[in-house]
Amino acid sequence: MEYKFIEGSVTAAKGFQASGIHCGIRKNKSKRDLGLIYCEKKCTAAAVYTTNLVQSSPITVTRKNLTDGFAQAVIVNSGNANTCNADGEKKAEEMCSLTAKALNINAEDVIVASTGVIGQVLPIEPIAEGMDELVSQLSSDLSGGTNAAEAIMTTDTVKKEVAAEVVIGGKTVTIGGISKGSGMIHPNMATMLCFITTDAAISSEMIQKAVKTAADKTFNMISIDGDTSTNDTLSVMASGLAGNDEITCENEDYHLFVNALEAVCKELSKMMAKDGEGATKLLVCKVSGAKTEKDAKGVAKSVICSSLLKAAMFGADANWGRVLCAIGYSGCDVDVRKIDVSFASESGTIDVCKNGAGIDFSEELAKTILTRDEIDIMVALNDGEAYAEAYGCDLTYEYVKINGDYRT
Repeated sequence: MEYKFIEGSVTAAKGFQASGIHCGIRKNKSKRDLGLIYCEKKCTAAAVYTTNLVQSSPITVTRKNLTDGFAQAVIVNSGNANTCNADGEKKAEEMCSLTAKALNINAEDVIVASTGVIGQVLPIEPIAEGMDELVSQLSSDLSGGTNAAEAIMTTDTVKKEVAAEVVIGGKTVTIGGISKGSGMIHPNMATMLCFITTDAAISSEMIQKAVKTAADKTFNMISIDGDTSTNDTLSVMASGLAGNDEITCENEDYHLFVNALEAVCKELSKMMAKDGEGATKLLVCKVSGAKTEKDAKGVAKSVICSSLLKAAMFGADANWGRVLCAIGYSGCDVDVRKIDVSFASESGTIDVCKNGAGIDFSEELAKTILTRDEIDIMVALNDGEAYAEAYGCDLTYEYVKINGDYRT
């Protein structure tokens, strides 16, 4: 493992500052609702987005702004998704213009994002009135990143931020990120909202490839409730200030960078899965011995998406039949007669299924293992060498309560 985690956030990499304030989009004055990330120089940048046909206006504007592969700032609000609004695109462009004017940069170099309730008109006035304060509070310290992380939270119960370092070409490269996500999480080709910064020198083409690769192995392997959001966006900006030789092809430096980027994305993915709406447990499905990586991913995602399994994990019920059921409808190439299933946590590991059939096991030990807040569901297909992980959470009474009155 060439990378190492460090204390930090989206401000950990050289050249980046961030801030977060309450501007008035959200009624609760104690909650930040407007965040900003800014780099002192123009960055190579890339993003991936939701595949939902209903997409937020900020995604439309960000796609356009990133056409040239460069960006210098991120402006993001919570409390309103700016989705399915007649004037949504105009409002997203205004957010970019306000940010650009305040920072003295080009509006086309601004990434814009929103999160919150769908179908409500986004008021631009609080954003305009809060811009001076937002810019004045920009900081390269951890506090700046933390404030930005808090500004993008909706039903999240904890902020999500992480940073890591990796040596590339003799230079220390730093990658930092923040994300939000607690419900409506079942991404495909993207994540919920995640903003990552790095001081690596890497071309626009290579950073786009790196983002897609990392997302496919991490964020795209999360499912909390099976709903693909309309606003999912993962963006990465690279300042190049680490001083490494620019990465322009898939060489050793590129793979070092991607491995570190995947590590950051994986940690954020697990944070989001564990903080699923109403969740009490993080579930990680680890699939080994698949014929192909596609099969490994398909099986892992199918298991983690099973509402019946998620409910069983909430009740600490070692109902392994629900694991096999989910594998059976996954559509993947598996031999059910070879499947082994185990459950594990810090309380131990217990085998519950061998060769596709039940075996004797201690229900008491299984209950002890499954009462922990992080559970591994280990599936051995015993039919190849491919491996994949998927991340999710249990399904609780609280999830229904939260989503029964989300708008109020």
